[in-house]
Amino acid sequence: MDNIPNKKVARDASILDALIPIVILVCLLCSSVYWYGSDSSFGPNQIALIFAMFIASIIGIKNGYTWKEIEEGIVNGISLSLGAILILLAVGALIGSWMLSGTVPTLIYYGLELLNPSLFYTATCLICSVVAMSIGSSWTTAATVGVALMGVANGMGMSEAITAGAVVSGAYFGDKISPLSETTNLAPAIAGTNLFEHIQYMLWTVVPSIILTLIIFTVLGFNSSQESSAQSIADMQNLLASEFNLGLHLLIPLVVLLILALKKVPAFPAVSIGAIMGGIWAAIFQPEVVQGFATDGRDGIVASITVVWTALYAGVSFTTESDVLNDLLSRGGMSSMLNTIWLIMCALTFGAVLEKVGLLKRIVSAILLGAKSAGDMISRTILTCFATNVITADQYMAIVMPGRMYKNEYEKRGLHQLNLSRSLEDGGTLTSPLIPWNTCGAYMGGVLGVSALDYLFYAFFNLINPVLAIVYAYLGIKILRVPMPAYAESVTSKGQ
Repeated sequence: MDNIPNKKVARDASILDALIPIVILVCLLCSSVYWYGSDSSFGPNQIALIFAMFIASIIGIKNGYTWKEIEEGIVNGISLSLGAILILLAVGALIGSWMLSGTVPTLIYYGLELLNPSLFYTATCLICSVVAMSIGSSWTTAATVGVALMGVANGMGMSEAITAGAVVSGAYFGDKISPLSETTNLAPAIAGTNLFEHIQYMLWTVVPSIILTLIIFTVLGFNSSQESSAQSIADMQNLLASEFNLGLHLLIPLVVLLILALKKVPAFPAVSIGAIMGGIWAAIFQPEVVQGFATDGRDGIVASITVVWTALYAGVSFTTESDVLNDLLSRGGMSSMLNTIWLIMCALTFGAVLEKVGLLKRIVSAILLGAKSAGDMISRTILTCFATNVITADQYMAIVMPGRMYKNEYEKRGLHQLNLSRSLEDGGTLTSPLIPWNTCGAYMGGVLGVSALDYLFYAFFNLINPVLAIVYAYLGIKILRVPMPAYAESVTSKGQ
């Protein structure tokens, strides 16, 4: 009657079990970066993650878990990213339509007006901030406007290392507060917070950090400014004016998006509305640009619909006399986000297996040994993100892995998940370009022509922000708390 076999009870993972897949992943990712360079995030890293996931699965099966249980964990883990995936697709559509409508070119045009030789480093940081905030990409900002500003710096006799630091600081500040940014969408998705609340909460650390950064660049600029022509910047402005019908009215889609954000409209519908408005603005205010993208002899309403439709899913590709301008404007579309989505899903799959078979729990228990205060939790989160950047050489891993590791611990200790999402960006996003072998550091060094080791101590925003976040944590400044679960309160009281 009772011949039902007993279910095998899974054993607790050892520290060796937990380290094996991590070490293998580190070796694979280092090899990926060494062999593929800045292209490592376009496929090689995904293969490394899946391979390491299977190693973790084998360890889990060895400890008594079934493949069905592991697969359920993977499905649950990936489901956490579905909201972010929808937002990323909408962001891709928005970028494509805003490029076509002239919204982004208008932002760039007026941003370049800020350039002044006597305040060159400060202006460089501000310009890159404006561009990165408008397009949501620190990489694209550095490779386009950043490259142009490096050329201007060389012509003015300014320091290339300091200029590179200003480019990186501005690009990452703009990227961090932009709802269009991939990492800014990823961090709250992993932590389980709202995108716009996440951005609003980050302002408490990023605003003081960028103010201090601008003050330092201003001092450096006054001490080393040189009078010279900024003809290359004027040429870019003239090219923008010749390609688009520029004007402040083109910024209305941005204003609407900001209003929706302030009204706390969910990110996916808010960004989607912004993308649709961009398409409408393109058809109304950029008829020549739209007609230039029309194919098969289409014109009128049909041309407008098909060109805007294409921009939403495939982005736009401009051909002007400036390669720098072409690289800046040719992007967007839902399809441009597919590789990022691929990488996120692979990273979440690896993290989900580590969590399901108890490897994450084993690692976290070792790291959090002795951690008592909110300052201990947040500082260890930031340092873990930095260490992940150093070891795995990828900013997405530096957000996903620590996010998965610490999410439950923040809840148990009565810390709001906004503390976690902000810390993931402070330690993960911002430290990635400071590490020469990280994909971000290698990329920035390659496009700017200045090694990360050279601009490291001039990327003031990226250095100041993580330190300020840790100081905030230990002083109890803007640390949000929530009621602790009953079992956590019981454990805490017993330990006191």
